[in-house]
Amino acid sequence: MQEDSSISLAGVFGGLYDGLWWLIQSIGMAFYNFGYAVSHPQLWLDWSDKQAVMRFVYYGGSVEFFFVAFTTFLVLTAIGIYHRGFMWGMVRGLEGFANTVGRFFAWAGLLMVVQQIIIVFIQRVFARPDMSFGLGIPLQMDISWFAEELKLYNALVVCLCVTYTFVQGGHVRVDLVYAGVSYRTKKVIDMVGSLIFMMPSAVLIWMYGWFFMWRHLIVPNPSASDTLERLLMKSRALRWNIETIGFSPNGFNGYFLFKILLISFAGMVFLHAMAFFYRSFLECVEGQGSEGKYLDKDSLGEGEEAYEGAH
Repeated sequence: MQEDSSISLAGVFGGLYDGLWWLIQSIGMAFYNFGYAVSHPQLWLDWSDKQAVMRFVYYGGSVEFFFVAFTTFLVLTAIGIYHRGFMWGMVRGLEGFANTVGRFFAWAGLLMVVQQIIIVFIQRVFARPDMSFGLGIPLQMDISWFAEELKLYNALVVCLCVTYTFVQGGHVRVDLVYAGVSYRTKKVIDMVGSLIFMMPSAVLIWMYGWFFMWRHLIVPNPSASDTLERLLMKSRALRWNIETIGFSPNGFNGYFLFKILLISFAGMVFLHAMAFFYRSFLECVEGQGSEGKYLDKDSLGEGEEAYEGAH
């Protein structure tokens, strides 16, 4: 019994050692991989070369790319801990990016409403089966095409305004313990939440969404299980085959855009998880007086304070 226990403990510690050594090696190789990619952009950005396309596909969803992103986060965090002004700069930059993108694409909601009104008006008043927009070279499509395109506007708002809404405090929260704990405990909860919920969720969505997107853009279809060598072999038969299938014969046929938006969503959530972690850390270290520091929140104007506080 004692001998079996010793063997099992040795196996556990051996596995931990191997895992830790693999982690250290992967972080170390991230510097080399990043430097090599930056110094040899033609290998993955020259899309006139089919092998470069396949390298881009492979590395975009690879373990190597994950560790480049993870190591970048570690390095930026270390610099930010040493120099808080740098970390505040990252917070302002990342939140500013979220606000800029969100405020721009929020107009897609208005565009969606206007287009729906036009569709109803064209159908009911003029009884036309199609619509035409544009100057010089008009975009003329069936009414059903424009009707199904409304889903794209909704996807733009959902995917590209998600971090903007987070900055503005507009997401619905279910609070079980948060309101009753101390200020610094709240910040610790926020930091832990960004590390074990936001970041892993964004990474998983990216990993599955990346190859899902490329399977609707090129053939032969790439797979997450394909090695780089296998993808380079597939590149011999590579051709672009962008998805143009709609749900109806004359319906919207740009559904590959939804796959691109899924990747954009995952990337923006990961970046804002970094911003949220940094803000929570700084507000925890600097105390309650720093809460909301540099936070760029929209205002409804004078006289609307009660409404803003309730939402």
